[in-house]
Amino acid sequence: MAALFAPSPHVFSNASTIARRSTALTRFSCSSDASGHRRHSLRRGAWSRENLDEIEAVSQKRISGKGRDDGAALKSFGMQKKDRGLVYDLKEPQVSDMGDFQDAAFLNAVVKVYCTHTAPDYSLPWQKQRQFTSTGSAFMIGDGKLLTNAHCVEHDTQVKVKRRGDDTKFVAKVLARGIECDIALLSVESEEFWVGAEPLRFGRLPCLQDAVTVVGYPFGGDTISVTKGVVSRIEVTSYAHGASDLLGIQIDAAINPGNSGGPAFNDQGECIGVAFQVFRSEEAENIGYVIPTTVVSHFLNDYERNGKYTGFPSLGVLLQKLENPALRACLKVPTNEGVLVRRLEPTSAASKVLKEGDVIVSFDGVHVGCEGTVPFRSTERIAFRYLISQKFSGDVVELGIIRAGTYMKVQAALHPRVHLVPYHIEGGQPSYLIIAGLVFTPLSEPLIEEECEDSLGLKLLAKARYSLARFEGEQIVILSQVLANDANIGYEDMGNQQVLKLNGTRIRNIRHLAHLVDSCKDKFLIFEFEDNFLVVLDREVAATASPCILKDYGIPSERSSDLFEPYIDTSKDNQVITEDVGDSPVSNQEIGFDGLLWA
Repeated sequence: MAALFAPSPHVFSNASTIARRSTALTRFSCSSDASGHRRHSLRRGAWSRENLDEIEAVSQKRISGKGRDDGAALKSFGMQKKDRGLVYDLKEPQVSDMGDFQDAAFLNAVVKVYCTHTAPDYSLPWQKQRQFTSTGSAFMIGDGKLLTNAHCVEHDTQVKVKRRGDDTKFVAKVLARGIECDIALLSVESEEFWVGAEPLRFGRLPCLQDAVTVVGYPFGGDTISVTKGVVSRIEVTSYAHGASDLLGIQIDAAINPGNSGGPAFNDQGECIGVAFQVFRSEEAENIGYVIPTTVVSHFLNDYERNGKYTGFPSLGVLLQKLENPALRACLKVPTNEGVLVRRLEPTSAASKVLKEGDVIVSFDGVHVGCEGTVPFRSTERIAFRYLISQKFSGDVVELGIIRAGTYMKVQAALHPRVHLVPYHIEGGQPSYLIIAGLVFTPLSEPLIEEECEDSLGLKLLAKARYSLARFEGEQIVILSQVLANDANIGYEDMGNQQVLKLNGTRIRNIRHLAHLVDSCKDKFLIFEFEDNFLVVLDREVAATASPCILKDYGIPSERSSDLFEPYIDTSKDNQVITEDVGDSPVSNQEIGFDGLLWA
């Protein structure tokens, strides 16, 4: 089974990150609180991410996560700017003899990251969890910026960095955080920090069996650590932190908690990627993963072009491989190529130009094989979704398709996927609404993990695992708990149930629910839940009881700050499909065999 790092007895990984949809492998993590008690959690997920570094004191904690993402172009880049873009530049190797690696000046560009985390409490969404600290690695890329992993600075309240051989910590600011690709961009304003600094240069995508050296600050000591290995595989990989599929480099060099965010070097002393996760199993050893510079360059170019990170795009189609000759003949596909469109995400632009039953045979002129692969470098092939990850949000691509035996070309715009149940909550606290002690909040993966799947019920989990968003902004709103009061007698034992309607109106998201409550003039508030359960509250009694309930439970407000903003109704929201539960998995990790894949 796959397990999160098994740290030394005094080092534990915090249970604050999201385990994503997998039944085959198990993720285990534990953390110690300030009093020294240990907490354990068993999580489901296919990948364990190499985590953060050693704890400085007994009261410090650790964080770990998951993510997955796509690859990018075969380029290496420096950090010179030109026309709001990055100039890609290969120079002479910084070191000629890797035997002198420990004395190489560019090792000074690798720094240690100290982060203080304050994660939201998803079960009690008006407050945060206990603060904890962690350490990781980062490296200089020039222009006053550093690169590290997104999971190293997740839910950060303070980030500090320290250079090799120095005893001064400098405050850093998080400029951008890419959840899907597990990359974060930091800046340090102090000029003292950059005195004598030499940023790293990025190399091209390595080849199989190329030597690789991972540098960072893993647990077990305070000084820099160097481990060596070789490149064993390059393919589209599952990123644990963001539950995405991007290009990844598999290596056999040791990656341990604390190596997160540290660079991996080739024999020429060029950075070829960022260490970020490992795969642990009783049946496998020494499987570590590095984010290649192609993915890093996509992240940086995205930030340069938009002033922020906008994400990796998606086509939004579920595809089936066409290896069977009879299946191709039935679909009137004359050649041994193409993939069959089996489902379209309603929120994707492709749903307007593609139909179920179409066969995609080319993507921007590149032929797609019957196994869902495309040419990669000179003699290799790679998953079709690699081509999509090369693009940026808003790009328009040309698809060659066969529809009912007729070949045609269509154009579709690419945008990031809209998740009905999000993997991460951006912008601080999750949304919540309290009505007479009934606590409503959107369903999210962190909430599923925190509440434990057994307490949510199979039907709600099935919606989380298999339903697609029918329109942008759709949420599954649940009643997470009931704060006992005379106004809600008989409902105290309710919890983790989806609310479907209020006074006969179907609820689109929690903002819509708040609007319906605020605008209601009826005598009763009638909530319809899953399984036909009904909750009725006297509207005036509920309004009177709410302030007392907030005071009794020490809650500062009846709703999160985002729900004070005016609700804007859109025509798109009105186009609601009556279908409740989908019949297809929503991520590649949930697909039980290789015949289907999301792109």
